[in-house]
Amino acid sequence: MDAAMMTALAALVAAPLATAAAMYGQRGANRATREANAVTGYDSLTKALVAERDKAEADQAKAEARVEVLELEVARLRLQVQQLGGNP
Repeated sequence: MDAAMMTALAALVAAPLATAAAMYGQRGANRATREANAVTGYDSLTKALVAERDKAEADQAKAEARVEVLELEVARLRLQVQQLGGNP
C-alpha cells in the first residue's frame, strides 16, 4: 500500500469517528442545557412558593389580629348588655 492509499483509508475511518464524536458532544451539550433549564425552573418555582408562603403568613397574622379585635368588641358589647339589664 502506498502513502496515498493509506491517507485515503485514514480519511475514510476518521470521518465516521469524527461524526460520532460530534454527535456525542452535541448530546452532552443538549443534556447540559436540559439540566440548566431544570435548575432554572426549580429555582423559579421555589421563589414563587416562598413568596406565596410569605403572603399566606402575613394574611394569617392579619386575620388573627382581626379575631382579637372582634373578641374584644364582643366582650365590650356583652358587658354593655349586662349593664343595661339584659342577658347576653
